[in-house]
Amino acid sequence: MKSIRIKRIYEEAYDQDGHRILIDRLWPRGVSKEDAKLDDWNKDIAPSEELRKWFDHDPDKFEEFSKRYKDELKDKKDKVKAIREIAEEHRLSLLYAARDKEHNHAIVLKNVLESKK
Repeated sequence: MKSIRIKRIYEEAYDQDGHRILIDRLWPRGVSKEDAKLDDWNKDIAPSEELRKWFDHDPDKFEEFSKRYKDELKDKKDKVKAIREIAEEHRLSLLYAARDKEHNHAIVLKNVLESKK
């Protein structure tokens, strides 16, 4: 597997990013489609609306959020597999809009993709 990186969508795009996938359900505010330089926007891999609202970017809920999001991803095995296949061929950047770089769904998804399950 090539490297998988996580990156805020608001950071500048570089060639080294490789294949750029936005993994948020909602389009990020203030980012034009041109500036995003996306290869893909996979809304369906994002946490459900209910889970996203429950988490509300509260670091104290991150451990439970991670468990719940991983459970949701079990029902999206085909989508996870498709992203994993991209990562096997290309460097991959998972793009997200959350401000918190330590407590977000991109971290959870990256861990799932890198596990061999």
